[in-house]
Amino acid sequence: MTSTHPRLQQQPPRPARHELSVALARGEREIEEAKRLRYRIFAGELGARLPTRTPGVDHDFYDPYCEHLIVRDERTAEVVGTYRILSPQNARRVGGYYSENEFDLTRLQHLRPRLVEIGRSCVHPDYRSGATIALLWAGLARYMQAGGHEFLIGCASVSMADGGHAAASLYNRLDEHMSPLEYRVFPRCPLPLAALDGNLPEAQRPPVPPLIKGYLRAGAWICGAPAWDPDFNTADLPVLLPMSRLDTRYARHFMGNKD
Repeated sequence: MTSTHPRLQQQPPRPARHELSVALARGEREIEEAKRLRYRIFAGELGARLPTRTPGVDHDFYDPYCEHLIVRDERTAEVVGTYRILSPQNARRVGGYYSENEFDLTRLQHLRPRLVEIGRSCVHPDYRSGATIALLWAGLARYMQAGGHEFLIGCASVSMADGGHAAASLYNRLDEHMSPLEYRVFPRCPLPLAALDGNLPEAQRPPVPPLIKGYLRAGAWICGAPAWDPDFNTADLPVLLPMSRLDTRYARHFMGNKD
């Protein structure tokens, strides 16, 4: 399945040097650009089953309550990266977090007034570089700092193209990044770890996805076993980043902290 967006059908040659900017989407037009990128990546590239009222546009129940962070190539005017952000206030309005469809978050109940959720992250295949991801992180860091938010939660996805063995093997290597027990959450549709080969030989292990690697380097915890998302055919790891744990190098780079 391919998007009907003209920019995605007829892509001009990319300039050797991109001029990228990051900001929150302003208005419905920019939000739709982010949703079209999401559809292209999730449905067109990854084969996710995405019910949609508008061809080529990914949307769900939570979108109207979210803010949408976008990275744009200023040379082509194209949106090439995005995150959506659900604030604690809007989570109350919508009745909860998207993550609650996949995990029981009971043990995080006391964090809700300070808990921001991020999701639907994706980057155009021509822009999957450190620069694009760094800009998304910088935008998130500024958002957290400006709002005085203390915790960031999200689901980090691992492809199940091999049936889930790579995801199980990755999870089994993350012991040192597991959260304290009081922050553990529980998958509603658990990945069947016992039925999978969670100890693939090193030569067969795919690399840690860049997004997950970024979370872990920043100081995030993995808060429990992965859930299986059948619509996206991914194993989703619950990730929690207390801003108090943000690695000092990340804080200095993304937030301008000097200490």
